[in-house]
Amino acid sequence: MPSRLLQFGQLGNNLIKNMPLGVITFDVNLSITDSNQYAQNILHPNPNIAEALTAGSSLESKIDWHTALREALTSTQPLTFENISYSKNGANCLLQIICTPLSEEKTGHQLGGILLIEDITTKMAMEKDLASAERLAAVGKLAARVAHELNNPLDGILRYLNLALRLSEQSENPQVCHYLQESRKGLLRMVQIISELLEFSRSTYSSFEDADINKIVEDAVKAMDSLADTNHVTVIRHYAGDMPNIRSGNLFQVFCNLIKNSVDAMPEGGTLEVTTRCDSHSAVIEFADTGTGIPQTVLGKIFEPFYTTKPAGKGTGLGLAICKDIIERYNGQIGVANRQEAGAVFTITIPLEMTSRCR
Repeated sequence: MPSRLLQFGQLGNNLIKNMPLGVITFDVNLSITDSNQYAQNILHPNPNIAEALTAGSSLESKIDWHTALREALTSTQPLTFENISYSKNGANCLLQIICTPLSEEKTGHQLGGILLIEDITTKMAMEKDLASAERLAAVGKLAARVAHELNNPLDGILRYLNLALRLSEQSENPQVCHYLQESRKGLLRMVQIISELLEFSRSTYSSFEDADINKIVEDAVKAMDSLADTNHVTVIRHYAGDMPNIRSGNLFQVFCNLIKNSVDAMPEGGTLEVTTRCDSHSAVIEFADTGTGIPQTVLGKIFEPFYTTKPAGKGTGLGLAICKDIIERYNGQIGVANRQEAGAVFTITIPLEMTSRCR
């Protein structure tokens, strides 16, 4: 079988060489007969298409490409492989691969197949961000409604509890005072949740005067000094000297929340390193602790609303969601990773165009 039957030809090359898709033809032995530049840039170089796909596919995909492609050649319909995780030269991407059999029009004799490859990494990330934004918007609306509905009755209940506590202090039965105090603690806990729900539901952040990023960070560290001392946590500062100014908004709240989380992650004491620096495009703020770290299965969920790793009654699961929301209003990003030595590090990056350096 002449390989030219599976080649694009001059006209085909002119049409598809600039397509934003990888196009590969292969024969019945799965040997590549032709491919465009897009496909060559994505796949590992190999004369066998199954081997080229296998070389970069993640173990999680569990696809036997030799078997899958041979099955595709015997199919009457194109086969689609969705969300294939593929890596080459340290770069990871998600691919959508469509394989269709190729045969002679007159005789029906099988020649091989055609593979179409699309890099959908950006598309999937955008869809994920859109779904997250829609989910957060829905949660924000619900949070506002629930919080406003509960706020007034809670305020009344707390007032009556405080009055009852004053009277119970004169009672000879200490249990009455104990019960009232426990009830008050529970209500205060509800008040805290409602306060965070209201904060989360806000769609804009306050626009204050420009402030030096180092100053905002230092103010947050000082605000958390008492908590750190109580928990025997030492705070080490690494502030760069060239940090720009930025409209402070709610950044102080973000930094306080991250410091508190780090301190809570070190119940036996430890060290928190707070670092600021600038690279060519962003201002970077890091909070690295020597605590217990974060389970790998949790890392992808930790910024979701109402998700918390803290024991029951110790966290609402809204703090990090609010932090993420605030940072994204600066067109920035917040991420978390486990440190190799111990503990976790939260990293905030804010584009320099959002600071006074580029205004």
